[in-house]
Amino acid sequence: MPDLTPLPPPSPSTLHVRRAGPDDRPVLERLWLLFRHDLSRFTGVLPRPDGTFRSERLEAALTESGWAAFLATKHDSPVGFALVRSLEQEPMVLNSFFVVAGARRAGVGSALVHHVVTTVPGRWEVAFQEANTTAVQFWRKVAAAHDPGWTEELRAVPGQPDLPPDSWITFTVHER
Repeated sequence: MPDLTPLPPPSPSTLHVRRAGPDDRPVLERLWLLFRHDLSRFTGVLPRPDGTFRSERLEAALTESGWAAFLATKHDSPVGFALVRSLEQEPMVLNSFFVVAGARRAGVGSALVHHVVTTVPGRWEVAFQEANTTAVQFWRKVAAAHDPGWTEELRAVPGQPDLPPDSWITFTVHER
């Protein structure tokens, strides 16, 4: 019988985060599908007939000024990404954020966020769905770790009156 004992979680210190470029598109597209699949349980959004989800934000992060994509890896395995917009003005927005299930609860998400927001210090915002209780706890901890004066508010989803409002957290990261 095979040993099914789970491996200990990897140390976040082995996490490598870098700005993604055009060569990373295939990996980011695959991670994007996993991300959108995860979110679909909170948003009810279904894939298109070809099995993909809308990916305008990913495209923008790879091609448009003011956007950036960050890719996180452990060893040679991609474990997450962060898409950022409004890099040229505050508040910067952590637009999309994802860590694969096998790397969660091991400090990977916190280390990825920390890398991204300390790369560009200033005022940051991130939105999440209140129904995603894991995200609620995670983003509140992230905000408190960087800024004891962080704030949270509900905002309607633009152009989507049928969706519940998003929770938005705002926090400031100071230069070290």
